[in-house]
Amino acid sequence: MRLTAPSFIVFLISFVLFIIAVLPLAGIAIPSIGVSALWLLIAAYVILAAGVLFKGI
Repeated sequence: MRLTAPSFIVFLISFVLFIIAVLPLAGIAIPSIGVSALWLLIAAYVILAAGVLFKGI
């Protein structure tokens, strides 16, 4: 299985989700987001993994 580098857009989306998930740990609460930080971290990892595993994403 060949792995490819994710596109910049996929990396950026994953990074933004990661930052939003980690903000409550720094004391910055975002009440408008009703999703748990764990689910945001899982989504960020899945998006990044899809970008690495599938060429052209």
